[in-house]
Amino acid sequence: MTALKDQLIRMVKELSEEKLSALERYLTALERGVNLLEKLYLYEKIIDSLPDATLAIDKYGRVIVWNQAMEEMTGVKKEEILGKGDYIYAEPFFGKRKPICVDLVLGNYGEIGINGYEKLEKKGRVIVGEGVAPNAYGGKGACYWTLAAPIEDDEGNLLGAVQCVRDVTEKKIMENELKYCSTRDVLTGLYNRAFFEEEVKRMEKGREYPISVLICDLDNLKAVNDMFGHDKGDLLLKRVSEVLRNGVRQSDVVARIGGDEFGILLPGTSREAAEEIAGRILEKIGEYNKLHPDLPLSLSIGVSTASQPGASLWETLREADDAMYRNKLASGNDARVALVKALKTALMERDFHNTERMKKVALTFGAALKLPREELDKLVLLVEMHDIGKLGVPENVLNKPEPLSPEERRIIERHPEIGYRIALTSGELSAIAPLILQHHERWDGKGYPQGLRGEEIAYLSRIMAIIDAYDAMLSQRPYRLPLARKEVLKELLKGSGTQFDPDLVKVFVSLVLKEEDVFEERNVKGEVS
Repeated sequence: MTALKDQLIRMVKELSEEKLSALERYLTALERGVNLLEKLYLYEKIIDSLPDATLAIDKYGRVIVWNQAMEEMTGVKKEEILGKGDYIYAEPFFGKRKPICVDLVLGNYGEIGINGYEKLEKKGRVIVGEGVAPNAYGGKGACYWTLAAPIEDDEGNLLGAVQCVRDVTEKKIMENELKYCSTRDVLTGLYNRAFFEEEVKRMEKGREYPISVLICDLDNLKAVNDMFGHDKGDLLLKRVSEVLRNGVRQSDVVARIGGDEFGILLPGTSREAAEEIAGRILEKIGEYNKLHPDLPLSLSIGVSTASQPGASLWETLREADDAMYRNKLASGNDARVALVKALKTALMERDFHNTERMKKVALTFGAALKLPREELDKLVLLVEMHDIGKLGVPENVLNKPEPLSPEERRIIERHPEIGYRIALTSGELSAIAPLILQHHERWDGKGYPQGLRGEEIAYLSRIMAIIDAYDAMLSQRPYRLPLARKEVLKELLKGSGTQFDPDLVKVFVSLVLKEEDVFEERNVKGEVS
């Protein structure tokens, strides 16, 4: 080893000054080359770590940079594209070769031009753009934001251009959803009032006259909500929205401008054409009602037209609204009758009472009490609708075979109040609304919901309480079998003066006993005396 070292020393000493200088330069260059390779490797790693897809081309349009994010977005490996030109880098984005932003920076687009961008803006020497790349991610497509800038040397000579492409698809989706939500009614999908009013302002300044306006009101929505619940009311709103949407042109504006009110803007539409559209909508409503008699639609419509530019659309809206209310007054009753019929049907499906038997008992009892015909009619209607509020009680509570919990009992005891509110919404039932509210009050003041006592309770409600209890005990319930008539009468007599009006119980029991044989009459009276 020492001999080899000595030999190397002799060889170096034998070199001339010129050769020694050349060797020194070589070693220095070699060291610099190693450093340069290390730097190039580091630069490559930095570019590959960028989250944005990045490409660069030289001044001749040949690809010199294609990072990992770009590979993921395009499916093209850098080995396949580095050194290539002729706009090949656009193909994985757009399905064809075409100039993109880096070419705009370099001016390498000739007569082809730059197109396909939704937005394109030059800020100094930087180009910023937005658009859609339908072929990105293997054809899935993407919305993108992009920025391109020149690459220059220290003297300012143009060497090429670099472009970053950012996938903003999720952001665009969110923006579109927010925009949709800001202009649309969530329940129906129609435009909302804010958008409607902006369109009124826009059309008022435009040249689309004549402009007709339809104001439509869904009759008795509150009644439907009270009778059947808000789910049914929402269903009606969705269905009437569908009828309105399908009854006009795609270019017309249909909006929900209130809880049960809709507005339609018909640009370029005469009064006669608007009346025809209103008629067509009402025909569609009729067709719907034939298919859904259990939950009918009733729509009041007002029409008005602004014929000439300069006419106030806001005044036209007011005129259409007035016309709608006149239409409602003329035809609103039909829907209320239909709703009451639908309500009776729904109540029969959930009630355990024998309504026909109760009506016969009510007529007999009312006649014995010498009720006037008008009061007798009210009593019969009360028999039919006294438990209307049970439509607002969950079925699992209503049909529970086990004893009710305190909370479930409170839910059940709300049904007179619910029924009262329902009845108030209908002209057919409003007269018996207070009677429905009081039919579970007790003579001793321990009833609900108001805790009334004695003659504070309406006379017909006191009568109804007896008829209700009588039929309930004769009917089978989820939690018990029906009682025998004798047991029922015993219970009524037991509640006389506490739960029931004692004078009315006396008349009722005597009336029922007339239908029994003499033996049973003696037996019942003897056992309860």
